Amino acid sequence: MSAAAGSSGARRRSRLVAATVLLAAGLGSAACGGDPVAAPQPTATSATPSVTASQPTVSESIPVPSATPMARSVPVRVTIPAIGVDSRLMPLGLQDDGTVEVPPQAFPAGWYSGAPTPGELGPAILVGHVHYDDTDGVFADLRRLRRGDDVVVRRMDGQSAVFRVTRVRHYAKDQFPTAKVYGNIDHAGLRLITCGGHDLISGRYEDNVIAFARLVRR
Repeated sequence: MSAAAGSSGARRRSRLVAATVLLAAGLGSAACGGDPVAAPQPTATSATPSVTASQPTVSESIPVPSATPMARSVPVRVTIPAIGVDSRLMPLGLQDDGTVEVPPQAFPAGWYSGAPTPGELGPAILVGHVHYDDTDGVFADLRRLRRGDDVVVRRMDGQSAVFRVTRVRHYAKDQFPTAKVYGNIDHAGLRLITCGGHDLISGRYEDNVIAFARLVRR
């Protein structure tokens, strides 16, 4: 790896460290329809996981063979045959208040540009609405994904990164698994995030649905 490449990777890791806690709140609050809310400030007891080489990696505990990570390249489209998703991808950054940007409508899905790109070493992040303005969102059926389902991300370099789902989990919004989603991993991973747990009384989504996957071929 060249010095320039190493410096670029360090900058990306630094951005991810700074955004981790804010993203946990921003994604959890906004990827369901409606306006994003301000992220809560970290307390003295809430530790932001370090995204550096010294951090222990997060094990997925699923025996899925991994492909060699790819070079960085902007993702342009995601397809998930098992749930009928075929969507272009738009880049998402952070807003001035520190919350993550979300797609402005039910479609398309978005990718968080402060994290690794899909296929690159580390956890890539895709975000999509489950519901927006009385319309089903791009990730309306994300909860129906099962272990072994494939997610294909087409990239700007002309290559496709094929990921296999290792698990799908529901988490209460106030228990967002920051380390599991954004922490170091020893392979090219993917996290797809939307909302779930619709409360029929309040009309709000109380959970996050997160699908974890790893690169299996390219």
